[in-house]
Amino acid sequence: MPTGSQEDETCATFVLHEEDHTLGNSLRYIIMKNPDVIFCGYSIPHPSENKINLRIQTNGTPAVDVLRRGLSELTAMCEHMLATFETAVEEHKEAQQNGDIDMSSAED
Repeated sequence: MPTGSQEDETCATFVLHEEDHTLGNSLRYIIMKNPDVIFCGYSIPHPSENKINLRIQTNGTPAVDVLRRGLSELTAMCEHMLATFETAVEEHKEAQQNGDIDMSSAED
């Protein structure tokens, strides 16, 4: 839920509950790559609170649209990394079954 001025949709602070640095830093990185973004940062109000405050300021695009785009791009990136990892694991398993990998050198 964004907080801030209702007239200016280009600046907003979003409170994301049940989240921490893992999502905060990743999302900040993705959002800052957007050329419409002037500022994006996050903070954790208190170590005992399991939430982050994410602040977005843009050149004109509504901040909520930038957040949606950032979340979509981060999701796509995670799905790509997972698919790549799963493919590599399957290739490794197949290579082990075919005897293409010498495990004795890995133990040295």
